[in-house]
Amino acid sequence: MLTGQLVMVASESWTLQIAGRLIAGSGAVLLGVMMTKMVTDWFAGKEIATAMAIFVNSWPVGIATSLLTLPTIGTVHGVSAAYLSVAAFIGLAIPLLVVCYRSPSIAAAAPSAASRLDRSALFAVIIAGLIWGVFNIGFTMIFSFGPTLLVERDWSIAAAGSAISIVLWLAALSGIAGGFLADWTGRPQSVLVIGCVLSALFMLMLPRSAAVIPIVIAIGAISALPAGPIMSLPARVLQPQTRAIGMGIFFTVFFVVMMLGPAIGGAIAKWTGSAAAALDFGTAALLACPVLLWGYNRIVAPRPQTA
Repeated sequence: MLTGQLVMVASESWTLQIAGRLIAGSGAVLLGVMMTKMVTDWFAGKEIATAMAIFVNSWPVGIATSLLTLPTIGTVHGVSAAYLSVAAFIGLAIPLLVVCYRSPSIAAAAPSAASRLDRSALFAVIIAGLIWGVFNIGFTMIFSFGPTLLVERDWSIAAAGSAISIVLWLAALSGIAGGFLADWTGRPQSVLVIGCVLSALFMLMLPRSAAVIPIVIAIGAISALPAGPIMSLPARVLQPQTRAIGMGIFFTVFFVVMMLGPAIGGAIAKWTGSAAAALDFGTAALLACPVLLWGYNRIVAPRPQTA
């Protein structure tokens, strides 16, 4: 009798956890799509790469802030308090958004009915989503398999994690620098290509060199440079009335790619017996970004520029 009750309680708890994760995950995806559309509305045709770099930078900064604060809250007040503190920040952000945000005049004047994407714009947005997804695969291989690589080379787990975390801290700065550099020079695609190629070069060196810390610093300083330029690609083909659906397609492609990429990297590492292979997979992903960009430009070149 008691065993049956315990099983029922555990089953209900597991169901609630799954439901909570689905709701939270769906909300995060919808929020990401709409906020990207909002940033695009304000900065399309302006400092779009810088704006997108700052926007995307909220991800590593948020993770870093959570790592600094949530463990302390959980230790002192319990795990539930950590969850509630996150919910409190979200609850504070919603009224701030409602009170403070205003749509730009161009977006406000756009037709309320969503227009259909033409074929070339659709393909361009899909390729842009592929670029963002493939780029993030290369980027996440560093965090996913970099510590394991160093442990294989007789580093302690703590030292390996600390060394690879340098990439995250530096990427928070280099992402903004890449967006600013792209807008300042007027050559965002050059920043994208150079950033991807140099990041791939240093990722290729990491498993094959003893100079771990200098290489990790170089990766952190360079790897996030393409983020703003990549995120600005959809703005070139999306009109104000198609940005919501366009960014939805962009993120759908991104999440599909990101769902498959780490699994492939893990399978390659397991098959070869070394985390170095996963980093090489990440290197190949970064080098694929300029190739995909070439395909994007083939579609976009005949189109008039979006204001």
